[in-house]
Order: sequence, then C-alpha cells, then structure tokens
Amino acid sequence: MPRRVLEEFKIEWFQLLDEAGKLDAALLPSPDLISEKTVKAFYESMVLIRAFDEKALNLQRSGRLGTYASIQGQEAIQVACAAALQQSDWLFPSFRESGLSILRGNPMKALYLYWAGDERGNLVPEGVNDFPVAIPVGTHIPHAVGAAWAAQHKKDPIAVLTTFGDGATSKGDFHEGLNFAGVFKLPIVFLCQNNQWAISVPLSRQTAAKTLAQKAIAYGFKGIQVDGNDVFGVHVAVKDALDAARRGEGPTFIECLTYRLSDHTTADDASRYRSEEEVSLWRKKDPLLRLRTYMEAEWAWSEFQESALQQAVSERISASVEDFESTNPIDPLGMFDTLFASLSPDLLAQREAFEQRLAKRKKP
Repeated sequence: MPRRVLEEFKIEWFQLLDEAGKLDAALLPSPDLISEKTVKAFYESMVLIRAFDEKALNLQRSGRLGTYASIQGQEAIQVACAAALQQSDWLFPSFRESGLSILRGNPMKALYLYWAGDERGNLVPEGVNDFPVAIPVGTHIPHAVGAAWAAQHKKDPIAVLTTFGDGATSKGDFHEGLNFAGVFKLPIVFLCQNNQWAISVPLSRQTAAKTLAQKAIAYGFKGIQVDGNDVFGVHVAVKDALDAARRGEGPTFIECLTYRLSDHTTADDASRYRSEEEVSLWRKKDPLLRLRTYMEAEWAWSEFQESALQQAVSERISASVEDFESTNPIDPLGMFDTLFASLSPDLLAQREAFEQRLAKRKKP
C-alpha cells in the first residue's frame, strides 16, 4: 500500500507593528484599533505598569518587598490581553502578570502588599473575575480548564484566559490541560509569554520543536505565534481567540515571542547564564520604545507629552506606595483563620501556643 499524507499543519507568525515602529495596515481587522485614543491608552497603560514594576524592584532592594518577579519587556502582552478581555471573562494568571492584574482592576496597593508577603493583597476585588496569582509553575492551567468546562456546562457565554511562561510548557499540567480542552472544545485561550528563559534554562533545552505554538496541533486546535512586543498584533490575536471561544469554536494556543529584560526574580542573577549582548539586542525591541516611535511618527508625540505622562504616572505610583506602607500590619494569628473550616486539634494547639507567645511579647 503506498504511503499517503493523513494531515498537514502550519503555524502562522503574526505581527502588525515591527521593531522600527512601522505598521502593516493591510493586516488590520479594524481601523478603530489604531485610533489616536486607543493607541495612547495602550501606551499610557504600558508606561504605568513599567513604572509599577520599577518601583517594585526598588522596594525589594530596599527591603520593603519580598522576592518579586519583574515584567519588564513583557508589557505589550499584558496591555493587549487586558484590552481584549471582557469584564465577564475569567483570568487565571501566573506570577508574572502584575501589569495585567492592575489593568483588570486590582489595586496597585494590593499587589505591593502581596509581594511584601501580606495575603490581604491576594484578595481580588468584587466584580473582578481573576483567580489569585499562581506561584507554582503551570498548576493553574488545569484550574482554568475546569472553569472553562463549567462555563460550557452552564452555557455561560464567557471565555477563560490563562497565562504562563515558556517553562510551563514543560510541565504535565500544561499538556493535560490542553488535551482536556481540545477533547471537550472548551471556551479557553492558552497564552504563553515565551520570554526565552525558564529561570536559567533556555528554550532550546526545553523543547526540540521549532515553535511552542505547534504543540496545540497534537491536541486538536489552533496554535499561533505572535510578536509579543507588538501590542497591536497581540491584541488582535487574543481578541480573535476569545471571540472564537465565546462562539463555541473551542480553544486557541497563542505563543507570544518576547524577552524577560530583568532577572527571573529578585532572587536570581541572570548575568550568570545569559550574555549582555543578548539582552542588549532585545532592549532594542522594547515594546514601549516601539509604540512611542509609532506615536511620534503618526501624531508627533512630544517630549512635553512624555514628561507630563511620566509625572502623572509617578504621582499615581507614589500614592499607591504610600497607601501600601501605611497599611496596618496583619494580625499574625490570621494565618490560622483560612486553613480549614474547623481547625484540627494539633493546629488548635499551635494557635493557642502562638497566641500565648504573642501575649508575652506585648507585656512591658
């Protein structure tokens, strides 16, 4: 019997705004995407979350925050996703989505509290359909799939977005989640921020595949690779995928090709495993620089406008830090309050012993 081709596949690469700030308008689905109001809102959001990130790094270095995971270089993805999501949609973030969390309505004060080790910062505001930050790599992906399955079962016309890094694609949670979503054609979008490094492990040591997006093929749905530093391209790809999910067309896997400009976390020293030449090359692809270049050419964005924006953002960040640092310390006994509905005898004994210790410390 002669050999025959059963299936053929392809992975698309998508980009609207290139590294020089040049737009391929022919690929735009709608001119509204590049209206002056929309583009400036994108840029202002990117400036805001970078300023938040820089302040978080400074707070950590001065001992006012714990270990922190920087988002520097990945702002375009987070702004694009926030703009594509509807309020009724659900977000399941990993630990490098501080910017996306802010744009979804989580207060910056709360995020600073969280990274300072105060669990009150992990309390999602009423009306914001976000799950808490997932620190373990990839473990939130099956949770997101479960939420999408529940929405499908209830005929709830929403979509679920779950975000993760390239390192998560090496975990079983990732493969189990994608397989389940493909089989049941769930309303979910899997978005990978491929920043090239899973801590100190380069992408080449994680997979022999040419792209991560092609991993979706094995699970029966579409995968696409997007320039992750192109806010327009990411927005179009994510919006299209979320719309398709809401229409009952099943999941999509989006690989956003970007780069982590900072260390993996403040507990890491990236100079030990990657070259300055590599980092410098990617700094030239900075998503903020790219969008500002476009705005300068299109609407003569000026130094005066830039300075005014930076000043307004700085004041907003300072107010958030002041709110964060003026928050009354949490009651240490609170650590026992949300473990179980009823504490076990050994935990009750621990709580009583700890309460007695605290009482002795308060005595003059």
